[in-house]
Amino acid sequence: MSAYVVIHAAVKDAEKFKAYGAAAGPIVKAHNGELVTAGHLKSVLCGAETRERCVIIRFADVAAAEGWYNSAEYQAVIPLRDEALDAVFIIVE
Repeated sequence: MSAYVVIHAAVKDAEKFKAYGAAAGPIVKAHNGELVTAGHLKSVLCGAETRERCVIIRFADVAAAEGWYNSAEYQAVIPLRDEALDAVFIIVE
């Protein structure tokens, strides 16, 4: 069953965000992830969400999504991500 990594993010540093995207994108592809959508949050129907961006990445299954996130390649870009974004990452099956 497909698994989706859903990311809600607020950009803290635009230049570092660009660098993070350039580094993270190829890692997602190398782990057979597929970018479903990436864009600005348009409305919140219920509850509160202050982060303005949403990204959804599809993987074959939960193990593949966790494998991508825990890979040495992705772990190496997390410090840059943390400087660029305030983000929450979740996996949805």
